[in-house]
Order: sequence, then C-alpha cells, then structure tokens
Amino acid sequence: MNCSLRRSILLRSRVSKVAARSYAFQAAAPPIHQVFNRRTKWLQKERAAADVETSRVADYLKDEVAIRLCDRLLDIKRTYPEVLDLGANSCNIARALTRENPDANPSRPVSDPIATRVGHLLAVDSSETLLYRDTDQPFNSRINMTRQVVTDEETLPFEANTFDLVLSSLSLHWINDLPGVLAQINNVLKPDCAFMGAMFGGDTLFELRTSLQLAEQDRRGGISPHVSPLADTRDVGGLLQRAGFKMLTVDVDDIIVDYPDTFALMQDIQAMGESSAVLGREMGAIQRDVLLANDAIYRELHGNEDGTIPATFRMIYMIGWKESKDQAKPLPRGSGEINLKDILEKK
Repeated sequence: MNCSLRRSILLRSRVSKVAARSYAFQAAAPPIHQVFNRRTKWLQKERAAADVETSRVADYLKDEVAIRLCDRLLDIKRTYPEVLDLGANSCNIARALTRENPDANPSRPVSDPIATRVGHLLAVDSSETLLYRDTDQPFNSRINMTRQVVTDEETLPFEANTFDLVLSSLSLHWINDLPGVLAQINNVLKPDCAFMGAMFGGDTLFELRTSLQLAEQDRRGGISPHVSPLADTRDVGGLLQRAGFKMLTVDVDDIIVDYPDTFALMQDIQAMGESSAVLGREMGAIQRDVLLANDAIYRELHGNEDGTIPATFRMIYMIGWKESKDQAKPLPRGSGEINLKDILEKK
C-alpha cells in the first residue's frame, strides 16, 4: 500500500507540473522549398558587375525589359511620391524612367520622362557592386533616387503601407519563396496602389535547354540541370491572387536575340549574372566535348539560315493592385443586362 501511495503522489506531482506550465511552443511554419542557392546568385552578380564594361554591354536585355515594363506606367495617370525598385540590378528601371519622349504615340512626339511623376525612387538589391556600378552615369542626376543594399530580396525591411508603387524587373525568377515575397510586396504598398513586375518564365532559353540535354545524353549518358526552372504564365495570376492583389493583368512577350554561336550566348548570360544557381547542380565548367556537341545540335535544331542562332527570352509581365474600399470592383455574376451573344449576332 505504501508503494501504491508513493506512486500516486509522484503521478499527481507530475500532472500538476504539466498543468501549471503557462507557456506554449510555436508551431513550425511550412517549410520553404529551396530551389536556388541565394549566396551563389549573389556571388554571380558580384563577379559580373566587377567587370564594369562587359557587364554594361550585356545589359541590353535588362534595359529593354525595364523600358517595356515602365511603358505600362504611361497608361496610368498618377504621380508616385514613393517608389520601390525591388531587385534593382544596375538600376535599369531608373534608367528607363529617365528616357526622353517615352510615349510612342505619334500624336505626342514630345513627352516628359516618366521620372517627372516620381517623387523618390528607392532602388534595393543584395549585390552592392552591381547596384552601385553606374553611379557615374548621367541618368542619376535626372531622378531623385536612393540606393540601398539589402541582405536578401526575399525579406523586405519596410513598414506596411510605405510605397505608392513597387516595380521589379528581372529579379523575381531567382526567388525561392515567390508567394511570400509577393505577399510582402502587397503589405508594403499603400491601399489602391500597384505592383508591376517582369520576370523570365515559361520557355525561356528552351533552345539551349534542349540542345544541352541532348549533348550531355550523347557524350555522358545522362543529363544535369544547367538552365534554371522558371514559373509558368498560368501560375503567376494564381500567385498574385493568393498574395491578395486585385485587378490582375498578366501578359507574355517573347524577345528573340540572335548570337553568332552558343559560346557567345553563354558568355552573355554569365556577364548578365544570370548563370544557373540551382541547388544540387553539377559544380565546375561544362566539359569541352559537351559544349562542342551542344553548339552543333543547337545549330541543327534551331539555327538561322544566315549561320546565327536564336535565343528566346520569354518575359512575363504582371500588374496587381492592393485592395482598397474605394477601389472599383467587378459586378456580381449574373447581374449583366446585355447578352454578349446578341451583340455578336448583330455583327
């Protein structure tokens, strides 16, 4: 009986200690699927920007995409006191905003730069060398801009409701947690303000992807990833909606650039800081025999008649607006009074 009594006392003591515990453990967040090595990407951008002249020459694609992205602002008649350029690279967006006569409308041969509607532009990037590469260029004096180095573009160090516009050009395709970053962008925007972004997606560099796979299969009997996985156009709208954006617009644009050979193409990709940063990729340079086979296969499958090779860069442009109570909203389903079928039949 004494033994039973002793066990009962010990049991009640343990139960009382557990019941008296006044703290709780926080449940773990869902794991983020890591696709890219962010430090590798940072090193690639730093090394590319260190060769200033080569890096500037290879900026043709980023400059063109920044211009096409900023041209979408011409359709929005607003001013923007505070603008964030997320993943600014070498400040390609700032350069595009200061372009003279940006409006392609023939009725307006002379138009003010879009920068005249921007109060202050904050350009942020993790690569200090790339971000400050062009501080000596003329466009810096034509826009009120501040550069800020961030530890990682996947974590935004800004308060909620800070910016009147957020822009991002050719940076989001290296983000591991894209849904999380889009949600953070929505958070730092003021109500009824827009996010505009451009990223590589879909079939970008499909020619290089297929020829490299065939070359490795032929020379080595297997394949390894050399071109990064990219988001599909159909996924982007869902991601924006999941992040809380309204009045979404997503469109696609293919930019095809001709190169003399695959070696020139891969050199430009490296100079852009856009080499693969996939986790688990094979380290070191691609073997010479694979590169030679890749060039021959690329020409055979995709080559132009003049001896050059095309490279397709598929751009996904996205626009989303932060929700506001004063924002225009679509009418409920079934509330329309005119049948579209009747209109089409009259035509």
